[in-house]
Amino acid sequence: MAGHSKWANIRHRKNAQDTKRGKIFTKIIKEITVASRIGGEDVDANPRLRKAVSNAQSNNMPLENIKRAIQKGTGELDGVNYEEITYEGYGPGGVAILIDVITDNRNRTVADVRSILTKNNGSMGENGSVSWMFKRRGLIILDRTDSDEKTFFNIVMDSGADDFEVNEKNYFVFTDPGIVMDVREFLVSEGCVVNSAAIEMIPNSYQKVSMEDGYEFQKLMKLLDDNADVNRVYSNFDLEGISSI
Repeated sequence: MAGHSKWANIRHRKNAQDTKRGKIFTKIIKEITVASRIGGEDVDANPRLRKAVSNAQSNNMPLENIKRAIQKGTGELDGVNYEEITYEGYGPGGVAILIDVITDNRNRTVADVRSILTKNNGSMGENGSVSWMFKRRGLIILDRTDSDEKTFFNIVMDSGADDFEVNEKNYFVFTDPGIVMDVREFLVSEGCVVNSAAIEMIPNSYQKVSMEDGYEFQKLMKLLDDNADVNRVYSNFDLEGISSI
């Protein structure tokens, strides 16, 4: 059941490469606005909003900015009408890519994403061209403690999770998307140190690439991350054997 986690290597979480405060805030505000529009303003009843607000707080976003973003999402204040779109494509070495965007202008965004892909040995795909290579799952990341793996295995089994993987520093617990927050709360109650809990797109298999393609792929990821409309990027890139990227 447990195994070495490639997920730690291929996750491309947004804002990791963002160094400018304004860019970080813009992305977070979009996420808060959309999350509150879809699930309401109650953070206790809206896991996506709770995660977005937590992210805002960890980046020292003023409370007033958070409140305004929520109010714009619920319609209490006038705001930009954002929509969520997922683009599919390929990167260097045939790596499959899913690109989640939040945009107020889909024509601008699709042109930008297509340009980034084609200029960096990638290509835009049709709807459904790569999404079948991924599965929507809940993912909880925890600190790996001194407790033995068997003890943790028993806790995970009692939590209702489907599976878990491990690397040197973390446990990765996979769940059905609908129960990810319930499993998180159970793990916390058992004394586990949870770093994050979210719904992710997990690859069914991984695409190994050459060293050259590996460098090209990392360049592509940074350019996508730098785009203001790109919210999340998922891929099946296998970093095995590639270092110093």
